[in-house]
Amino acid sequence: MTRARPDQRIVSVWFPHLAMQRWRRTASRERTLPGGDVPVVLARDGTHGPVIHALSQAAMARGLSEGLRVVDAQAIHPDLHVEPADVAGDAAMLDRLVHWARRWCPWTVVDRAGGLILDTTGSAHLFGGEAALMRDIETRFAIQGLTARLAMAPTRIAAQALACHGENRAICGAEDVADHLAPLPLAALRIGAETQRLLHRLGLKTIGTLAEMPRSALMRRFANMEAGHNPLILLDRAMGRQADPLSPPPDPVNWLMRVRLAEPVMDPEPHMPGLARKLCAALAEAEQGARRLRLTIYRIDGERRAVTLGTAQATRDPAHILRLFDGKFANVDPGFGFDLLTLEALDVEPVSLTQERLDGARDTDKDLAALMDRLSARLGPDRITWTGWRESHVPERAEARIPALTATPAAPPVITRDRPLRIFDPAEELRVLYAVPEGAPAQFRWRRVTFRTARYEGPERIAPEWWQDRPGTRLRDYYKVEVTDGRRFWLYRQGVMGDGRGADPRWFLHGLFA
Repeated sequence: MTRARPDQRIVSVWFPHLAMQRWRRTASRERTLPGGDVPVVLARDGTHGPVIHALSQAAMARGLSEGLRVVDAQAIHPDLHVEPADVAGDAAMLDRLVHWARRWCPWTVVDRAGGLILDTTGSAHLFGGEAALMRDIETRFAIQGLTARLAMAPTRIAAQALACHGENRAICGAEDVADHLAPLPLAALRIGAETQRLLHRLGLKTIGTLAEMPRSALMRRFANMEAGHNPLILLDRAMGRQADPLSPPPDPVNWLMRVRLAEPVMDPEPHMPGLARKLCAALAEAEQGARRLRLTIYRIDGERRAVTLGTAQATRDPAHILRLFDGKFANVDPGFGFDLLTLEALDVEPVSLTQERLDGARDTDKDLAALMDRLSARLGPDRITWTGWRESHVPERAEARIPALTATPAAPPVITRDRPLRIFDPAEELRVLYAVPEGAPAQFRWRRVTFRTARYEGPERIAPEWWQDRPGTRLRDYYKVEVTDGRRFWLYRQGVMGDGRGADPRWFLHGLFA
């Protein structure tokens, strides 16, 4: 079994109030926040409704805790102020901080419990020692408005346990890690709730009591458990008896080309071909293609102006990029001139080096994507759309329009029933002249023209979607109707007589068959 390095130094940074502090910082820019004496909680979706995700100091003083249902908390505290939690935004902020934290060491990873893990082995002396390093980390995060609890230990699990359950800025070495972890609760090892309850029934409530327990008595019980949840394996990793290496994410790559000018100029267009060729060459070397591009000019008065464009498919064709920026500089104010010009690929995707077609024909898919790019650049990114499909029985909900630059066209779902080529949204109401108790109307009027039914097929009943329709929504009975002049319509009756959800049923025309 591989043991942890004896000289390894791991720093765990835990942000106990990350969600609440980030919400206050973003919400304060848009509106006035509740006073400090008003309890505020952030809610996320739970199994049985919204639950508390984060709390303010006033809410914690009321005795509230994370995981409590919001309705139960509001029943006890009617003045509770509830806001939606941005869990994805909090995770994205940690992903940004993990790269920012590399000012202290080269290896950093995200702790999904709400913090960061830093491998500071060999770097503490650059900041005046371990204690000075811990103070510098805490101070820099405090400047950003984040409360941080820190701990340093020879293993990752030990550092996490001390940061969350021990004293702030605790420092322990390989020789005394067992003494520091002994009084901490078993929850510090981050074992599962069921495993924790089982160990509590056995009388084991702290890490020290678990370490003193004979391993043979527990090994049989936890032999089939995954390594990430096995309390014995987690204990060995915390004590350094088993290696627990870090896997830091790679450094972000900035696909940016720049031109520095000796004198200020007013027109960026002459410099675009060189920038586009350099950027595309770098993308081709890495087998990448740009999906979003940004051209930025830096004026001599300190201001900057940017033009951002997107593409339907990843590209590294300099000529295509130049065509996209054609005519985009007319509305860019150069001021008194600019002396720095940058072209950056903001979003990239893998594009393999493929051989062109042997018959010399053009790739029509690339031509279509290039056309979508040019039209979107001319008319706006939201004007050119693809057809998107959603899972729904209601016809007008099954199809949606999505911008061509954000997604590729999806194949339509497999529909076993005949559907018209043209669907009206919204459906147009009919005036029924001669109704039939069961079936399509014998005669109806649509757009001031009277039609007589020759034959029909149906009904096809579509019930309301209870998970998104309002209570009282009526069902639909669809009919394919052929009138005397040969035209075929798609009609539906909204509701049935005596369903208790409104007056008499209403008829609508929803589509036309070819």
